[in-house]
Amino acid sequence: MSGLFTTLNALTTALDAQTQAINITSNNIANVNNPNYSLESPVYEDRGTVNTAEGPQSLGISVTTKQARDAVLDQMVRQEASLTAGFQAQQNVFQQAQASLGENITSTSSSGSASTTTESGLSAALDSFFNAFEGYAADPTNTSTGQALLEQAGVLTDRFQQVDQSLGQVQTGITNQVTSDISSANTLLQQVATLNSQIGSVEVNSPGSAVGLRDQREGYLEQLAGLMPVTVTENSKGEDLVTATSSGSSVTLVNNGTVVGPLSYSSGSVIAGSGSGAHTLTLSSGSIAGNITASTGAVQTLQDSLDALASQIVTSVNTAYNPGSTATGNFFNSAGTAAGTIALDSHLTSSTLHAGVGSAGDNSIALAVAGVANQVFSTGGGAAITGTIDQYYGSVVSSIGQALSTANTQVTDQTNVQTIVNNQRSSVSGVSIDQEMSNLMSYQRAYQASSEVFQVVNTLLSNLVTNLTALSG
Repeated sequence: MSGLFTTLNALTTALDAQTQAINITSNNIANVNNPNYSLESPVYEDRGTVNTAEGPQSLGISVTTKQARDAVLDQMVRQEASLTAGFQAQQNVFQQAQASLGENITSTSSSGSASTTTESGLSAALDSFFNAFEGYAADPTNTSTGQALLEQAGVLTDRFQQVDQSLGQVQTGITNQVTSDISSANTLLQQVATLNSQIGSVEVNSPGSAVGLRDQREGYLEQLAGLMPVTVTENSKGEDLVTATSSGSSVTLVNNGTVVGPLSYSSGSVIAGSGSGAHTLTLSSGSIAGNITASTGAVQTLQDSLDALASQIVTSVNTAYNPGSTATGNFFNSAGTAAGTIALDSHLTSSTLHAGVGSAGDNSIALAVAGVANQVFSTGGGAAITGTIDQYYGSVVSSIGQALSTANTQVTDQTNVQTIVNNQRSSVSGVSIDQEMSNLMSYQRAYQASSEVFQVVNTLLSNLVTNLTALSG
């Protein structure tokens, strides 16, 4: 009779085990579209046997949950996500910078040239300005040509200032985005630290059992990787050590349940920690690095180049227009030698405008200014630019166009790489509906079989009790 009770107990554990397996499979199916979820599977374990008067008797089985998570693949996914986010950030910034120029740029890296197809950009304003001087030189006594010249000059200065203002807004937007990303990174670091503590508590006596918390933590880590590159190392308690790099050395951001190095942003640098424990991080990927790289690189170069162009135009036009360097005789304000400050001289009006220094029909000055458009400059000779004004501006806009083209290619290529790595991880830890449905039917059949045996044993026990009662009566 004791053997029947032992068998009944074993069958009870079998029913419990199959129920847990069904629950695990149901949870997999429910999370099939959850990107942070890692496949779970039941692991059956024999509880052992005991010796009885009737021989060895099984204690049944138990089930634990195993998570199909690969630390190496997780790190690869984080690395590729960080690279993708960095390229995407640069792509977004370069798109904004190109739009600020008001040009539809077609660049060729081999020739360093650029063509534009809009009439609202700086290129068109430069051409119209020097063409207006040619028109003025052709008919210097006509007041309408002089007025048209002043209008085109005003358009040119406005375009310079508008482009400079737009690029300034791009830079401000970058700063705001980086500041926001730093705040998000700090929040994610704290969330990882909190989950570390929870996982450590849950897994004290059951390593690897906090599968849901681990999925959640990995999700936060991948979001963090999109902002900045991090390295993650798990200790024996299941808690993650999160580090970043500073000049080739490792800097701890999260240690177990503590955020060791909260982040801050200052003058283009990301700082971990504070005071004597502060470290300037070396960020090679992630949206924070992408934005900073674009800001201090191509966008800043674009701004500096436009300032140089404005300075050269102001200096050269004033030299040609005011060869005697008369105090009130300049065409442009000599103090406004940047894209944001270029302006007409306050003394320049339709009545003071002149095409020459001699008779009424003299056009020598107008021709000299118009000739500035074809003048070849060299920084080696002390000029602010190299080449003609049109060539220099063409190289400037071509550079930002090429930077955007490169970023577009990088985003496309890196997105493909990230997809491959994600697919590799999905093959290991992703949920397959077909497989889970097959598993579900298998566990269901096992449950039904155990249930039927349970019914048989239960009937035998009932009959045995009935017979024993009859005999005792």
